[in-house]
Amino acid sequence: MTLIMSKVVRNTYKNLIYGPINSQHSKRIQIRKASTMIKTKFEGKIKQITMCDLKTRNALSINMMETLIKEITADQDFSNLRAIVISAEGPVFSAGHNLKELKSELGKAQYEKVFSLATKLMLSIINSPVPIIAKVDGLAAAAGCQLIAQCDITICSEESQFSTPGANFGIFCSTPGIALARCVPKMVALHMLLTGNPISSKEAKESGLVSKVVSKDKLDEEVDKICNAILLKSRSVIELGKKFYYKQVQTDIKNAYAMGERQMVDNVGMKDGQEGILSFAEKRKPVWSS
Repeated sequence: MTLIMSKVVRNTYKNLIYGPINSQHSKRIQIRKASTMIKTKFEGKIKQITMCDLKTRNALSINMMETLIKEITADQDFSNLRAIVISAEGPVFSAGHNLKELKSELGKAQYEKVFSLATKLMLSIINSPVPIIAKVDGLAAAAGCQLIAQCDITICSEESQFSTPGANFGIFCSTPGIALARCVPKMVALHMLLTGNPISSKEAKESGLVSKVVSKDKLDEEVDKICNAILLKSRSVIELGKKFYYKQVQTDIKNAYAMGERQMVDNVGMKDGQEGILSFAEKRKPVWSS
């Protein structure tokens, strides 16, 4: 009885925040402050997570990272959640880790907590069943650059810049370099990591660090286009595809193709896989089950 009641209370709470789980046409906008550092808005099927800690230039402090992880993972089982957009207020998307939390008097356990949380945050993006989009309008530095590099899609304004300046402060950007090295060529990654110099939005696009660059006044419009394109797809197919992408990219090409064969067979056998084939043959829009 206690378990049943707890589920009822939990679902009621979620409905109050986000609207009915099964509502297909809800246009309600629900805004809540997840902490003093983050605001969350759930509109339709898109979740907007906005960092708003202007005092620290949206530093990835322990509190900030814990809250981001919580907000990224909180609603991943909701069928009406289709994409997550991470953005920030102010001229700095994120300045990276809060160096005040890495002072010597805080000790090794504190350092381990900070970097363990950073890893957990990056993995929460990879493991999210829905696409996570970074919307950048400003500077993304160090772990802030790592964050946008780890997102599935990153759209930035022309004014945006990206840097990994840790070596300037005696802390090489080793973990930001993990995400960076998986987005850009060696020469670009090491130039950023060894010099600490920022690159422009144009250079970021040319090197593959960001998906697209638009003018500041077109940023919201471009992100909306991407979200709307995702909404036209089956959630279960998108989830399957994203999961497989991150799995196959870690293996050699021979194994990747063997895995891909099995994945395609499984995908075609899915309800939405067959619906897609049938809708194409019948020249109509598909009606997805998810």
